[in-house]
Amino acid sequence: MLLTSVILVLREVLEAALLFSLLMALSRRVGISCRWVWVALAMGLLGAAIYGFNIDLVSEWFDGVGQEVVNAFLQIAMYVMLCVIAALAVRRSRGLPMLDTQMSVLMASSILIAITREGSEILIYLSGFLQARDQLLPVLTGSVIGAGIGVSVGAVFYYALLSLSRRVAVITGSILFVLVAAGMAAQAAQLFIQADWLPSQYPLWDTSWLISEQSVTGQLLYALISYEASPTPLQLAVHMSSVALLALVTLFFGYMTSGKRKPDA
Repeated sequence: MLLTSVILVLREVLEAALLFSLLMALSRRVGISCRWVWVALAMGLLGAAIYGFNIDLVSEWFDGVGQEVVNAFLQIAMYVMLCVIAALAVRRSRGLPMLDTQMSVLMASSILIAITREGSEILIYLSGFLQARDQLLPVLTGSVIGAGIGVSVGAVFYYALLSLSRRVAVITGSILFVLVAAGMAAQAAQLFIQADWLPSQYPLWDTSWLISEQSVTGQLLYALISYEASPTPLQLAVHMSSVALLALVTLFFGYMTSGKRKPDA
């Protein structure tokens, strides 16, 4: 149970930690106050508790697939917000004024949703062992280890991005940003498939022999790019389309603002 807990909690924490580190680094790079972080953490933990304790009720929605559908829409909401954040960040990079308050609200909302979703999954998992006292200790121990690894990886990403030169940080951060955002859209598609809102298909390939989804590497790739060892054509199409859409949004705003840069004083 200890290893299972490590892997499960690591998977959930990694997703939120990577998004958190990217948005924190972006906030620092564009000169926005990081006070939104504490609001997002507090509201996210509260949201996770409310969502987790009411999961039985939510699961009954939409003919018994409420949890999958709600989680999918949460992922879509985060993807849309990240698209807007990317557009605003491009505007700032071009020397144009940006609405810092709106940017902070979008960042905080993204983290709030991420913590609500991932935190509720952990809470649901742990609540299943409250009556099994002989398994509770290894489950809690594994959960702490998994959470510690996830937070540590997020911290490494954050400080690594801050340590890079501005040009390299922008390129690296942009690539990671696009991959994380597209991964959320791909996860939404997977959840809709599980809920039978989208058709299930035969997988295109199976790379579990190379990188298992249950390994630490597999969990990191899942959090970063929504790694799926056996993706279906629909999942792959959604993932690639999401990458293309976010890239187009970024390029469009970069082109639209290229001639509007503030003149140097």
